[in-house]
Amino acid sequence: MAHALQWLRSLLYVVQVYLAMAVIGILFTPYAILSKRGARRACKTYARYALWSARWMIGLRGEVRGPIPTDEVLIAAKHQSFLDILLIIEAVPQAKFIMKRELLWTPFIGLYAKRLGCIPVDRGKRGQAIARMVQDVAAEFSEPGQLVIYPQGTRVAPGDYKPYKVGSAVLYEGTGYPCVPAATNVGMFWPKSGIYRHKGVAVVEFLERIPPGLGREAFLVRLESEIEERSQALMDEARGQLA
Repeated sequence: MAHALQWLRSLLYVVQVYLAMAVIGILFTPYAILSKRGARRACKTYARYALWSARWMIGLRGEVRGPIPTDEVLIAAKHQSFLDILLIIEAVPQAKFIMKRELLWTPFIGLYAKRLGCIPVDRGKRGQAIARMVQDVAAEFSEPGQLVIYPQGTRVAPGDYKPYKVGSAVLYEGTGYPCVPAATNVGMFWPKSGIYRHKGVAVVEFLERIPPGLGREAFLVRLESEIEERSQALMDEARGQLA
């Protein structure tokens, strides 16, 4: 009975949170077209609403740990579901995401991604995509901000493994920015697909910075080790809640 009730709550939450995306997207469109600040405010408003409604509708609370980066940095984040995106948008002052190009054609998401200065990449053309990504980042970062990349390139469910791609190392080397790894356990509560959402505390944690200057291979080894080790600890913490 409790499981069925939580499933119903999850369904209602999913329906209303995507309706809210449309409503907020429409209301802020004129402001977003005129100003990047308007686009950013719309995204933060939506993220805060989605996190707030999750607390009382499904008993799921988001928590951000570690020092939140506010300067020009590269954030390399573990990606398990839409929830970790919401937590980063809400917490980080000027996040710009490396995103797959297909999302530019998604209603509302595409418009706001362009206005925020997110960098689209074509995942099917690896060499060309990396070269174009570096060019676009250099052009976009005439304004300060925090560049967010998912080094595995996609959402990865808890327990699954995908290798860390070279793109994050190329950006780390090319920008000269320090890199802030980010671990998470959100997939334990909000899966990358499906309706059911679990109660508990889902965490995104910003880890110790990796300073500029490492070679690509050394950087990738350190990045993967730190993110995976801390994410595993957070997922073990989540299992304790779910038990």
